[in-house]
Amino acid sequence: MEKKDLKLIVQIPCLNEENTLPITLRDIPRQIEGISKVEILVIDDGSTDRTGEVAKACGVEHIIRFAKTRGLARAFDAGIDAALKLGADIVVNTDADNQYRGEDIAKLVKPILERRADIVVGCRDIDNIKHFSLLKKKLQKLGSWVVRQISGTSMPDATTGFRAYDKRALLEINIVSNFSYTLETIIEAGNKNLAIATVFVRVNEPLRKSRLFKNSFQYIIKSAGTILRIYTMYEALKVFLAIGLAIFSGGFIIFLRYIYFYIFNLNPAGHVQSLIFATVLLLLGFQIMVFGFVADLISSNRKLLEDALVKVKKIELSNMKRD
Repeated sequence: MEKKDLKLIVQIPCLNEENTLPITLRDIPRQIEGISKVEILVIDDGSTDRTGEVAKACGVEHIIRFAKTRGLARAFDAGIDAALKLGADIVVNTDADNQYRGEDIAKLVKPILERRADIVVGCRDIDNIKHFSLLKKKLQKLGSWVVRQISGTSMPDATTGFRAYDKRALLEINIVSNFSYTLETIIEAGNKNLAIATVFVRVNEPLRKSRLFKNSFQYIIKSAGTILRIYTMYEALKVFLAIGLAIFSGGFIIFLRYIYFYIFNLNPAGHVQSLIFATVLLLLGFQIMVFGFVADLISSNRKLLEDALVKVKKIELSNMKRD
């Protein structure tokens, strides 16, 4: 990154965090080597307590308030949009529950300052976090492994929300999920060939239970849905071809079974139902594969639209600077 006055905005999505937010804010450094200005942005996601008032009292420079809770992904997206308009060169996202050590922000932004990364992910030492149950540790590792396979990255901790983004990455990332941005941004960044670095960060003792999901089963279902949806957006042909070929192959095997009975005259009339079922599977599998080619064309068009959106964002920011 060029040697110039760099502005860092630390954004914190919040939902009813009046008790934990002051602790989190006190831990955020206001001076970081290589950064000329550090500001804080709080996104109040429809809190029913005094989160907004507490943020203001603690000296937070920028506060966004939603009248109704929209979810973590939407809060993150609104924060990114606001940070760019506020002139941020780098944005660090952290949680309001003081899960992460604020002093590690300097470690997060260092690879960006050294022009080694567009996105830096603060990875936790999952195995040694005492307040994580064995099941949670296994699920975290499984989720990270899946994300690594479909994003082409080497991400040891894909679910962490402690991350740093440079301006270029922020312009190219688009959030479509309503659940969580953590998995989506990694998959998207991998498919857009953005440079991703990881640094190991420390965590604090929990001040409260996670409110992002009610139980592990709900987390698995929502995360799996998000992963499948985002992967399909970028690899539609692979997904539909795989599903279509599986169904087509099943139909073809059943059809061969019917042919076997027919050739050897083993009561083929008694297996007409198999022939009908095989025909249905063959037609369905073929149609799904055709859908794959159509979806691939739509995906290509989406990439063109995203490129156009990046240019629009740059023009908008340029006009704001002139104003």
